[in-house]
This record gives sequence, structure tokens and C-alpha cells, in this order.
Amino acid sequence: MFIQITRTAALLGITATLLAACATVVAPTSPEGLSQGRPNYVIGYLQPAQLPDSKALLPPPHASGSAAFAADEHAYRETRKLRDTPRWAQAAKDADLDFPQAAQIFSCALAMPISAEATPHLNMLLRRVRADASRATDKAKGYYKRNRPYLAYGDTSCTPDWKYKADSYPSGHTSIGWAWALTLAEIAPDRATAVLARGLTYGQSRIVCGVHWASDIDAGQVIGAAVVSVLHADPVFNAQMAGARKEIAAARAAGLKSPNDCAAEAQALAGGQ
Repeated sequence: MFIQITRTAALLGITATLLAACATVVAPTSPEGLSQGRPNYVIGYLQPAQLPDSKALLPPPHASGSAAFAADEHAYRETRKLRDTPRWAQAAKDADLDFPQAAQIFSCALAMPISAEATPHLNMLLRRVRADASRATDKAKGYYKRNRPYLAYGDTSCTPDWKYKADSYPSGHTSIGWAWALTLAEIAPDRATAVLARGLTYGQSRIVCGVHWASDIDAGQVIGAAVVSVLHADPVFNAQMAGARKEIAAARAAGLKSPNDCAAEAQALAGGQ
């Protein structure tokens, strides 16, 4: 009996220590000290060795002449019909991953404003997840060097001033967008359907834009999901999630709404379905 009591007390002491450690975790909301060396970009939560290995996780991209690649080509040709439509314009808007603009991507889906001023934890959560989900695609991108569809067809993209490399597989934007969607759906479960639907249309924007094949999008979602799985073991990420959850609750209580034209966004996105 004495041994059992002692063991229980020890376990309770360990638990208390762990809870105290979690309580002291600080999740910065300022980019100061988090510079990635690029303007407007901050470092992620994960160290390079912690990132999922995209080359190990993904199969090779579809081979030219295969039935699977024919499906990729068909999807590309079908989306050329959307050139110069509201869906095309939305795809161009979705391409911009710079903040503060990128904070607006899920504003309608969450039905609330997102900004460094109004929701500092939520804003920083999006910024740092962006870095991790982007870097996690690098190994496969660099190894496979898949050509972009608009380049393969000698066409133009929805962002004609952007110069893309032959690193289409997997889609980095989609990895980021799907990682965002999974994270936001977890901290705002009442908006999960809208958030996940926006994550899907965000990936589809890359096909509409002409810069990715459909299978690049599928692969990007795999990597985005893998990144979120690993992030859940990071204490700073979890602390930032907790802070963002409180900010969402406060915005709900205050009756705050998205400042975006959400009806126009929904109509534009529906045009590509």
C-alpha cells in the first residue's frame, strides 16, 4: 500500500510539473526575433529535421502518357474556360501569401476579422504555419522538378508577372492552405465545414491559375496534413492555438464580422465548381 501511494504521489508530481511547464510556454505575437531573412516572412515552429519528408511520403508525379497524367491534362484544359472570370480573379487573389493580405483568405470562412491588431495569436499562427507547410514541400519539389502546366502548354497563368520554376509537385500553396484549414477547423469547430471547404477551393485556385496540375494539389494536401500532425507535438504551436481560440471566442462574443465581401467571394468560388 505504501509503495502504491508513493508511486501515485510521484506520478501526480510529474503531472503537476508538466502542467506548470505548459503554463509557462510563451507564444510570441510579434515578428521581432522570428525573421526568416525574407521581408514579411517569419520562421515556422519546427526545426528542419522535424519537418515531414515530402520525398519519402509522396509517390512520383504522374508519368507523361499515363492515364493519370491524361486526367491532369483534362483538368487543366477545363479550367482554361475560367480565364478572365471572377473565379480567375479569385485564384489570382489566393496566390498572394504575403501578410497582411493572406490573413483574409479564411476571414469569410471564419466569419470574423483576422489581423495582427485584432487577433495577434491567430495572425501569427497563420504566419508560422505558412513557413512550416511551405518548407515541408521542398524535398519533393527539388527532386522531381515537375514542369508547371502553363509552361508546358506555352500559356499564361493568372499571375503573369510571377516567374515560376519547374517545381510544381507538390503544390506549396496547397500544403499551406490545407494546413491552415485543418488548424482553423480545430480551433473553430463551429465553422469547420466552411473552413475546410475554403481549404479545398484554395487548392483548386492553383489549378485555375494554371500553375499546378490537379495531382499536385492532392500531394500538397498530404504534406499539409502531415505538417499539422507534427505541429501538435510542439508546445509553442499549442500555446498559440490556445491564444487563437480565445481570440475567436472574443470575436464571436463581440459580434464581429468579416470585413470582406463574402457574398462576392462565395459567388466567385462557386464559379469554379
